[in-house]
Amino acid sequence: MSITRYEPWALHRELLNEVNRLFGANDASSAATADWVPPVDIEEYADKFVLYADVPGIEPSSIDVTLEKGVLTLAGTREQPVEHSGIERKRSERASGKFLRRFVLPDTVDSDNVTA
Repeated sequence: MSITRYEPWALHRELLNEVNRLFGANDASSAATADWVPPVDIEEYADKFVLYADVPGIEPSSIDVTLEKGVLTLAGTREQPVEHSGIERKRSERASGKFLRRFVLPDTVDSDNVTA
């Protein structure tokens, strides 16, 4: 049996996050250093954490993953797409430029076994 934490404002927070994402608001901790913030899913297991970041169009080898003083950082850049001639209309929803996400991990995390 697993214990699930009751969070009465979780649905409200999810709605607020979606509205912020829709209108281009960045995560406050990354807004000063990043052009956009990728959404991330985090899974916690008994012996590990698994993070899934949505960064389409970016080569995985070009994403910097670092762990310093208990802070896991994902950083990289999505280049501006090349403009083609003859386009009459265009709608772009994917952000380009630098991205950054930071996560504070528990002290029990083994920093020598971080993989990406």
